[in-house]
Amino acid sequence: MRNKRMVAAVAGVVVMAGLTACGGGKGGGEAASDTAVVKKSPLELALASLRTASQQTDGKKSAKVEGTVKNGPSTQSMKGALDWSQGMRMDVDITQAGGQSPVAGKPVKALYTPQAMYMNMGAAGLPVGGKSWVKYDYDALTRKLGPAGALLKDQMQNNNPTRAVELLIASGKVKEAGKEDVRGVQATRYTGTLTVSELTRMQSKSFSEADRKALQQQMQQTGRESETIDLWIDSENLLVKKRERSDSMASAFDSTVYYSDYGTKVAVTEPPASETVDFDKVAG
Repeated sequence: MRNKRMVAAVAGVVVMAGLTACGGGKGGGEAASDTAVVKKSPLELALASLRTASQQTDGKKSAKVEGTVKNGPSTQSMKGALDWSQGMRMDVDITQAGGQSPVAGKPVKALYTPQAMYMNMGAAGLPVGGKSWVKYDYDALTRKLGPAGALLKDQMQNNNPTRAVELLIASGKVKEAGKEDVRGVQATRYTGTLTVSELTRMQSKSFSEADRKALQQQMQQTGRESETIDLWIDSENLLVKKRERSDSMASAFDSTVYYSDYGTKVAVTEPPASETVDFDKVAG
C-alpha cells in the first residue's frame, strides 16, 4: 500500500514537472526588416518580435530554469538546468507542497533524457523495490496514457523554451502587453489565449488526426476550455519568463518558469540500471 501511494504521488510529479513547455509547431517566416516596421499592424509587429525571439533563444541550446507549477491544492517547484541541443536533457530538483504527497517538502532529483525520466526516490527516503531511482519510459507512458502520453513523450523529447513562443506564433493570437521588470531585467510581455481545439490542432506533426481528436476529448472531459500563455522577452530577444494558465472542473493549472544563464553547461548521466526500477513494472 505504501508503494502504491508513493507511485501515485510520483506519477503526478512526472506529469507536472515534465510540462515545462506547451506543444506547438515551428513558426514560419522571418523577422520584419527595419524599413517595413512602420507599415505593420500591432499583431504583425508582435509576431515578428516573437519570431526573432524564437530564433535567438533556440540558438542558445541550454539555460538554467526555475519555476513553480500549481495544480489545485498542490504546488511543485523546480530548479536546475535544461539542454535542448540534441533532444531534451534536464537536471532539476523538484519539491512538492500541499496535497497528500508522501514526498512533500523533500527535494527530489529528476533527470530527463530523450528516452526517459528518472526520479531519485531513495534520496527522499522512499526507495521502490529496493531501488533508489524510478524510471519513466516515454514509450511505456504512451501505451498507458494514450494520446495524452504521446503528447507527454513529444514534449519530453523536444522540450525547449521556444515551444511556447512557436505556439503563439502559429496561433496568430498574440498581442504586446507592455514592459515589465523580470528579476531585474526589463522585458516585453506578450500574451495570447487559445482554445482546447486550437491547442490540440497545433501539436506535433507526428500526431495523427485521430490522436488529435482523442487528445482534445480527453482535455475537454476535464472541463478545460482554454489556456492563456504569457511570455516575457528581454532586450537581447531571449525568453526570460513564461506563464501558462488554464482552468478545469478538477482544478486550476498555473505554471511559471524563469530562464537565465543561456549557454550554461548541462551534464545528464543516466542512473545505473542496478539502481533503477521501471515505473511501468511497479505500477502494474
